[in-house]
Amino acid sequence: MSDKQEMIKKMIEMQKKFIAYEQEHGVSAQEYFAPEAGHALNNYRQEYNDLAIKLVDVAHEERGSHR
Repeated sequence: MSDKQEMIKKMIEMQKKFIAYEQEHGVSAQEYFAPEAGHALNNYRQEYNDLAIKLVDVAHEERGSHR
């Protein structure tokens, strides 16, 4: 499986976990944007954003385009 496919798979898994957490517990803006250390959402936004940026970079590289 390609790196691109692995990144997409990871992002979908992250989304599913987030949705399950949100449906069970609810998510406040505080929890989403500034979760405390050890919280289930700690680093979620940063990790997801990093994967999304890498995926965009790979797509541009494949097409020979620029951001």
